[in-house]
Amino acid sequence: MKLAIVGYGRMGRLIEQLAPEYGCEIALRLDEYNNAGCAGITQENFRGVEVAVEFSTPEAVIGNIERIAALGVNLVVGTTGWSDRLDHVREVVDKTGIGLIWSPNYSVGMNIFFRLAAEAARLLASREEYGAWAWEIHHAAKKDAPSGTLLKLVAEMRQAGYARPVSTGCNRAGAHPGTHEIGFDSAADTITLRHTARSREGFARGALEAARWIRGKKGFYEFSQILWGEL
Repeated sequence: MKLAIVGYGRMGRLIEQLAPEYGCEIALRLDEYNNAGCAGITQENFRGVEVAVEFSTPEAVIGNIERIAALGVNLVVGTTGWSDRLDHVREVVDKTGIGLIWSPNYSVGMNIFFRLAAEAARLLASREEYGAWAWEIHHAAKKDAPSGTLLKLVAEMRQAGYARPVSTGCNRAGAHPGTHEIGFDSAADTITLRHTARSREGFARGALEAARWIRGKKGFYEFSQILWGEL
């Protein structure tokens, strides 16, 4: 399967490194130099490409999705910081008839963590003596703060029925690949759940797994739907 990498930073290079393990060939690499203003997204450049893996920037992602979808190429999108445009992207997917997978985090472990956070929130939703927090730390170059992953964690807690305030905080420093924590505190005790990524490899492998799955399919999906068979 031929892939295009759109956003050739650390994640893009790691996806290229691991792609042969997933039966994928990188046919095109686009970055801020050869894709300014979506200039690299052309029919000629994407000839033979079946799936584009998009890890660019919040400022560029919508334009990239629109142009790539117009070419009829399926997408795996891992860029964060644009969740307020999800409805628009769903419309683009429906209009063009492509397949697209979206997730703020392609780590299998983090997607399990989403489920754990939701279940803890569900169990404590009616226990008013417990307050909640959500916190993260990422590398200094991380563009969005709070990250899409932290926002997703809080959203999962909300959807599980936890209606009280969730105090949210984030830090950006050094080269940290990402730690996320949620907690519940009362006068009697504290409950803490934490996920720590050791490297970006888990994110890259999840994105490649998603790329293999979306090949030849149509519609808008979240990565969690694929992992747990909830289609």
